[in-house]
Amino acid sequence: MALWIRPTFKVVSIFQHHPINPIQNPNLPNKKKNTSTSNASCWSAMEAAGSDSDGREFKNAQEMWREQIGDGDEADNHKKTQWYRDGVAYWEGVEASVNGVLGGFGQVNDADIKGSEAFLNTLLHERFDGGGRNQHLVALDCGSGVGRITKNLLIRYFNEVDLLEPVSHFLDAARESLSQEYVASNMHKTTNFYCVPLQEFTPDAGRYDVIWIQWCIGHLTDDDFVSFFKRAKVGLKPGGFFVLKENIARNGFVLDNEDRSITRSELYFKDLFHQCGLHLGQLDVSYPTWTYSIKELKHILKVGIVIPLDCCSGGVAIQPIGVNLDQKGLPEELFAVKMFALTTDVPKKVHKTRSKAQANRPGIIK
Repeated sequence: MALWIRPTFKVVSIFQHHPINPIQNPNLPNKKKNTSTSNASCWSAMEAAGSDSDGREFKNAQEMWREQIGDGDEADNHKKTQWYRDGVAYWEGVEASVNGVLGGFGQVNDADIKGSEAFLNTLLHERFDGGGRNQHLVALDCGSGVGRITKNLLIRYFNEVDLLEPVSHFLDAARESLSQEYVASNMHKTTNFYCVPLQEFTPDAGRYDVIWIQWCIGHLTDDDFVSFFKRAKVGLKPGGFFVLKENIARNGFVLDNEDRSITRSELYFKDLFHQCGLHLGQLDVSYPTWTYSIKELKHILKVGIVIPLDCCSGGVAIQPIGVNLDQKGLPEELFAVKMFALTTDVPKKVHKTRSKAQANRPGIIK
């Protein structure tokens, strides 16, 4: 069904990480807008209330996880195992195609790739000399699905890309698609196809320049989220980094009872990043966004309708980190999507002011 499309471009300033597009979650109940203007909090974000896709309310994440996977004793190990089995089973029933993994809206792909490419390009130039063109770069595509991101983005920037995906028929489709297109290339190729879930994967030490994680980390429990990143950090080369692209709940969290995943708030993510020993990468760049006319909203799967932001005055469609995003004119049931650049080292601060030497240089009086 017709939904959008006529992209227009605007350039905005961003810092550290930024929202790309909101994505519809059809099951998320309407909630009051968060009027807080500060990300500082004396209590853990995991203490915030949340809900599930059926509208049930939870006092906090601990209550929700206790019900879903138990308290961690031997009897509860079965519940946790079932959590992951149910998640994989959901995706095993989905068609192995771009349209399938994007919930029937394959047209989302182009806008998603454009946004990701702008973000990646900036990161590569921030972290590597010459954007890494003179280096042998290796990436890991986590939750790779049918190889959509590898094929349309990563393989153009990296000499080798490994794919990690727990759904076997998705990975088979990715292998077939990528082998047909890049069989003759030795400079840019896919190397390994791992049919392993995130919570069980440990990368080879020092193999990757970038580990890309998109629309899959919500399937991990909090403890497995932290343990995954702690293991994965070992897989980064010096100067390497993670890119995490995910749906963001306005407050607390939203549990999806159908595909066994959780959408976390930005504060929730930051709490977990801290536990992982990760830092938000520092950026000072211009970034394009896309706006479309919305003709209708439709019930879709977890990843769905992309409605990029056009919500602020003065031609600014994206706000810097630390400012609560006000999605004016958009339905309450939309999720934002943010990209996080995560590093194991403390990022250097960006100074916009001129150095003293530059400031003291004589200028020409006109």
